[in-house]
Amino acid sequence: MLLLVALAFSPSTTNAYDSDPLQDTCVADLKSKLSVNGYPCKTSPPSAADFVFKGLATPASTNNANGLGAVFGVVQAFPALNTLGLSIARLDFAKGGLVPPHTHPRASELFHVLEGTIYAGFITTDNKLYAATVNKGEVMAFPKGLIHFQVNAGNSTALAFASLSSQSPGFQLVANALLGSGIPDGVLSKTLFVGTNVVDKLKAPFVPKK
Repeated sequence: MLLLVALAFSPSTTNAYDSDPLQDTCVADLKSKLSVNGYPCKTSPPSAADFVFKGLATPASTNNANGLGAVFGVVQAFPALNTLGLSIARLDFAKGGLVPPHTHPRASELFHVLEGTIYAGFITTDNKLYAATVNKGEVMAFPKGLIHFQVNAGNSTALAFASLSSQSPGFQLVANALLGSGIPDGVLSKTLFVGTNVVDKLKAPFVPKK
C-alpha cells in the first residue's frame, strides 16, 4: 500500500528520445506505416548491404539562396537506422553558405568539419548564445532542441558531417516556422514590435505563392 502511494505522488517523466533497440538488427520495412517507435522490421533477412549508406559520398548542390547542399541519412533514406537512435547528414557549403537558425526537436547533434572553416552557435533557453569558429578536424556539440546555425566563415567551400541522436531528428527552420506557418499578422506584429506592413514584407519570401 505504501509503495502504491509513493508511486502515485512521484514525479512523472516523459521520454522524448528514441527507445532502445530490442534486437541487434531491425531494418525498416518502409512500406509499413510508421509507428511511435519507428517502423516494423522487414520480414526478409537483412544483408550487409542494408547497413551501408552511399548517399553521403556525393557532394550536394549548393546552387540555392543559402549556398548550402544537404543530404540526410535518416531512417527513411537509410532503413538500417531503424530503432538505433542515430542519423547523419552531409552538409556542403558554398563560400558564405549558411544553415539558417533551426532546431532538431528530437536530437542532439555533433557537427564535424571536414574541410574549411565554419562559424557556428546555439542559443540556450535563457537566450544565451554559445558560438565559436570550428576548423577542419574539429567538432561542436549542439544540445537537443536548441536553436542553432552554421555559416561558412572561410574563403573557400566547406564540408561538414552532422551526427544526430535520433533516427528521425526533425528539422524546423525558425524563420519558416515563424513567418510561413500562418500565424496571424497581429500576433507577429506584437511579437516583433513592428507594424503589419513590415510583417507583410518579412513574410513575403516564406509564404507560398498562389
